[in-house]
Amino acid sequence: MEQALKNRLTYGPLMLAGLFLLLWLDHAFELRTHGWLGKYAPETRGVGGVGILILLLIILPVAVRELAQLFSAENVRPYRFLTALGSGLLVIHAFCTQFPKFQPIAASTLAFILVMIMIAVALTHAINKQTDQAIVHMAGTVLAMLYLGGLAWFIIALRVKHSPHPAPEGFHGSTMTILMILLVVKFTDIGAYFGGRALGKHKLIPWLSPGKTWEGLICGVLTAGAVGAICAAWMLNLHWHRALAFGIVIGAVGQAGDLLESMMKRDAEVKDSGKIIPGFGGILDVIDSPLLAAPFAYLVFSLFAR
Repeated sequence: MEQALKNRLTYGPLMLAGLFLLLWLDHAFELRTHGWLGKYAPETRGVGGVGILILLLIILPVAVRELAQLFSAENVRPYRFLTALGSGLLVIHAFCTQFPKFQPIAASTLAFILVMIMIAVALTHAINKQTDQAIVHMAGTVLAMLYLGGLAWFIIALRVKHSPHPAPEGFHGSTMTILMILLVVKFTDIGAYFGGRALGKHKLIPWLSPGKTWEGLICGVLTAGAVGAICAAWMLNLHWHRALAFGIVIGAVGQAGDLLESMMKRDAEVKDSGKIIPGFGGILDVIDSPLLAAPFAYLVFSLFAR
């Protein structure tokens, strides 16, 4: 336990430093390209999301390998290269949605990516003159691609999303948006951990995650709401009641994402999805909650911008 805590205290700040560096790069590139998109649209802004895109393109192939290992417990074996390729194309697609010339073909391009990956799986079997497990390979590849690349799409989309309405009525994505989601999700974990340690008596789902309690969940969601009310109102210029709702929703969904991965790990009979990050496990163990929270955050901000 002491070694695990030591690893968390060592590698946690290192990951945070790397994240802040990429967010700084992201923001700096947007400022440097300020006005580029104004050539094609009334809004004068720069190109956003470069740092987040780089981060996702680095970690998604590793996450694909870890997810494929979990899937193998049920003999579901996605093609890792095709899954990583499809996931990468999905986040690049989300990045391109900020460009006015790409927006008219965004929907058809998204459909093309999904169909292309399915055809690629079929062609792989055809080249190898095999039909065994064709459906399993196709289903596993598409499911893994949608779980990783599909959910990551919303992270990029949040970063580059811009409402036609001016602030504060409209929503305009920024590095603060991504940072706020990560803060809410991680503070939910912190609140749930310490709340469970201090007050936990009633197990949440003992057969799935024995360490989680209802008291810890409530403390975690309340912490998320507090972080949202305090920080989101300042960082994202949200009214306090909207910021509170944002924190509660994202915190609760982040916990659901953690339980979802716990179910897959329980099925695969492993404690962690990998060992690449000492003290934390694998990439999936770190990004599971933010991935599932991203589409809900996208929905919440879209509703706020109405």
